[in-house]
Amino acid sequence: MSTAYQEDVSSHVLRCMKEGGFDFARIHPIEFYATFPDEDRARQAAEKFRGESVNVQLNALEDGAWHLELSKVMYATYDGIGDFEQDFQTAIVGLDGEVEGWGVKQVLQRLH
Repeated sequence: MSTAYQEDVSSHVLRCMKEGGFDFARIHPIEFYATFPDEDRARQAAEKFRGESVNVQLNALEDGAWHLELSKVMYATYDGIGDFEQDFQTAIVGLDGEVEGWGVKQVLQRLH
């Protein structure tokens, strides 16, 4: 049995962000993504986070499903992102939603 540490997706992404020079000392809008079978359920999910988000975007997908992007201003920490992602999952599971992950925009510095 291997006792080697297996990195999860969030810790891998955060490590790559650190290597890319991401400023963890500042707060950032962190985007969380989910899909729903219809617009009504996507809107219900968005309402559950009213007051916590900076921006909510809903978009229809080609297959008839709806995509929700919810931005929360926060520090980009493993625990903070994990806690919010868990709350997000709990809130949308009853609406037949599926979490698709999270992301943050990062300005990459050019190498000269």
